[in-house]
Amino acid sequence: MTTTSPQGRSELLRPDGRPVRVLVVDDEMSITELLSMALRYEGWEIRSTGDGAGAVSAARDFRPDAVVLDMMLPDMDGLAVLSRLRREQPDVPVLFLTAKDAVEDRIAGLTAGGDDYVTKPFSLEEVVARLRGLIRRSGAGADKRSDSSSLVVGDLTLDEDSHDVTRGGQNIHLTATEFELLRFLMRNPRRVLSKAQILDRVWSYDFGGQANVVELYISYLRRKIDRGREPMIHTRRGAGYLIKPAAVPVAASA
Repeated sequence: MTTTSPQGRSELLRPDGRPVRVLVVDDEMSITELLSMALRYEGWEIRSTGDGAGAVSAARDFRPDAVVLDMMLPDMDGLAVLSRLRREQPDVPVLFLTAKDAVEDRIAGLTAGGDDYVTKPFSLEEVVARLRGLIRRSGAGADKRSDSSSLVVGDLTLDEDSHDVTRGGQNIHLTATEFELLRFLMRNPRRVLSKAQILDRVWSYDFGGQANVVELYISYLRRKIDRGREPMIHTRRGAGYLIKPAAVPVAASA
């Protein structure tokens, strides 16, 4: 849900009408204060901490809708913090914030389970925009619509409001990024989508020509959606990926 404040900014709210919550984790106090101030201006509830142990404790108590997480903390690295966060809140979106800007570092963070990545020095507007996208993507601040929110391809159904995904009546649990990737595929059934298109739509930027993260997340989806079933997600070598209804097995003759 979104509303417009008297100051003219658009406030992102939880489905119950309360402000979304963001946990900011960075050992540089100047950065946590700057980010906290900017995010509070958006009308969001903010909690901050400067180390990994504090982040895990704060997340357990605060139950954030998104986390801004520095990769380099004094007591543990961001990937270790992410692992602990995921044990208790497997779906909370995580935006990595770090001074490392190599392609390999970006991919390492994302493939470990992070949902997005911003390098220092950063633009406050970019951080806010990326967090908005992650929160909407996770469903914590999704817009409410009166029309149908379901996407259906064959026996696969995705509800854009509740974020429920089922195939053949069986529930499928997806992370926020897996959900957004599947939604993009299902909004374009039978259409081949290139890696560049997927990077632009799901992650909003590319990796300097490196598209390994797309292949990785396609493999994640296949394990959850296609394993043990007729495949729906297909590769067109040199072109991209598409989703279409599974082929119906031909019954053997009596």
